Amino acid sequence: MTASCTDIIRSVRKKYPATFGLRLNFDGIAVFVSSNERVLLNLLRNYFGEFVVGPEGGFSPSIAISAHEGPVPDIDGQFTEKQPDPGKTKIKEEYLDCGDGRLVRKRLTGMLFAFSGAEHLAVGPCARNCNQVVNFINSRLIARHLGRGCYLGHAAAVARRGKGIALCGFSGMGKSTLALFLMNEGCAFVSNDRVLLSAEIPARLYGVPKHPRINPGTALNNAVLRDILNPEDRERFSALPPDRLWSLERKYDAPIGQCYGPGRFALQAPFAGLAALNWRRTGGAMRVAEVHPPDRPDLVGAFSKNAGLFFAPDGPEAYAPPSPEAYAARLAQAPMLEITGGVDFPAAAGICLEFFRLR
Repeated sequence: MTASCTDIIRSVRKKYPATFGLRLNFDGIAVFVSSNERVLLNLLRNYFGEFVVGPEGGFSPSIAISAHEGPVPDIDGQFTEKQPDPGKTKIKEEYLDCGDGRLVRKRLTGMLFAFSGAEHLAVGPCARNCNQVVNFINSRLIARHLGRGCYLGHAAAVARRGKGIALCGFSGMGKSTLALFLMNEGCAFVSNDRVLLSAEIPARLYGVPKHPRINPGTALNNAVLRDILNPEDRERFSALPPDRLWSLERKYDAPIGQCYGPGRFALQAPFAGLAALNWRRTGGAMRVAEVHPPDRPDLVGAFSKNAGLFFAPDGPEAYAPPSPEAYAARLAQAPMLEITGGVDFPAAAGICLEFFRLR
């Protein structure tokens, strides 16, 4: 019989006591991360940067997470494979529901994540897989927003002059690249790949503190980002033909504070609208049209996002995905643009600034 999720969490914490701590404040949501590995917390402190809270003053965390460097315990139970997303073939994750929570295991790294009510734990080679710990922290933040009735969107988002816009698109359309071009025009960065749209009217956008990961073409074609590439990579990628550069899968981190300076990361803003990218690199002149979400289920589908494995099917973090019609109604609270034709990021950034009156 499989041990309860709570028992597994308690056993790991007893075996590998988490004696070091990191305090984070994500726009009013206090998160405490503890670990037995100082190196991991230094990596997390560097990643989350301006969200780190010092030791002075009171701190009452809303979310507590422990990350333990050490061997993953043997689990007596049959894990279920998570089938790959459409267009993918590799199985990367598997999960086991324990009645009081869920275990998620990463096949490639062997990392194990456990969550049960207010208990959240990661165990395995954490320092070597800091990115997975970052994603786990962000998943707990997302879970809190979902518990408040937010809708999860697959989109980037920026804000300026008290207004926030979401940027969605079909796979490979460049929503993060467009967000960074808008950053060049003075916008604040709200989120890279996940946004939460609130239930309140007027709605608000909530982001997660995840820095964008960009391809070489994005870095080469944005003056602010060129220094992310070392001189050798810049020279090598600059010599590639456009088709080859466009298709490269290599990714680089683009830390917002490092690239744009402090104070440019905002985690919420009033929802002023959605721009949907539906263009092609060889699509001719760029075209823009305002559309009504209930009339465009394809674009609504590009925005809507399943919560994934890191949300248990029952308990305090239960989440029933809203219907496409509910998503469309929520998005219809603000204007929606569809950008088609050929890819032109500077022009699209200008259109967004004007249409959503962000200048």
